Amino acid sequence: MTEIHNTAIIEDGAQLGENVKVGPFSIVGPQVQLGDGVEVKSHVVIGGQTDIGANSIIYPFSSIGLPPQDLKYRGEESQLLVGPNTIIREHVTMNPGTEGGGLVTRTGSNGLFMIGAHIAHDCQIGDHVILVNNVILGGHVVVGDHAILGGLSAVHQFVRIGAHAMVGGMSGVENDVIPYGSVTGNRAHLMGLNIVGLKRRNFDRATIHDLRNAYRLLFAEEGTLQERLEDVAELFAEHPYVMEIVEFVRAATSRAICQPKLDRAA
Repeated sequence: MTEIHNTAIIEDGAQLGENVKVGPFSIVGPQVQLGDGVEVKSHVVIGGQTDIGANSIIYPFSSIGLPPQDLKYRGEESQLLVGPNTIIREHVTMNPGTEGGGLVTRTGSNGLFMIGAHIAHDCQIGDHVILVNNVILGGHVVVGDHAILGGLSAVHQFVRIGAHAMVGGMSGVENDVIPYGSVTGNRAHLMGLNIVGLKRRNFDRATIHDLRNAYRLLFAEEGTLQERLEDVAELFAEHPYVMEIVEFVRAATSRAICQPKLDRAA
């Protein structure tokens, strides 16, 4: 049964699925869609062309789907798409897309966005992503599946965070982070692979061993990154996880690849 508190405002045109709950003093705009089983706590504002996936929950004082913080935005019709089973905690802000970024901001399923996290315009977020408290994503950021970004970290616009990557708390991420990588620092540098995350997600020892060998070769001191990349691609051509890193590095991007400090061991 759908439950709407008598102080909530559901504007004409909003579409609510079955068993939706909207708490006190929340506002749901006229172009918003709430999937089945969505729960909106008190004092939440959801506007714009926003689609909240089934069984998601939004906690108080979140601002979802309101116009992006981009001076180039001119009111163009754009979307915010939030996948099912997403948890959006207090004071989270999510903005829709802009004309310069494809007109859509998207988060996948089963995400956890903790208190004060910000997802800017045109971000593309994968499944099972965790943004810890007060993580800031600039516009056009891409985050792969199962990535975790530690509290108070900030990601520069257009940066890509690969799948299964780990960003340490209070890091400033200016460059792309390879899949399975672990970065930290004021201006983040690559610390190695996210071994703890790989083990928690049941990657077998042989796979982790191959990833570590490929990592050491890719970020060795000899030769150029391009030369080392081609060596890795040749040696690990049959290894899908390593090749995921190779294709990530090969992809067109406006940011450099985050690399280790020279004095760090692989």
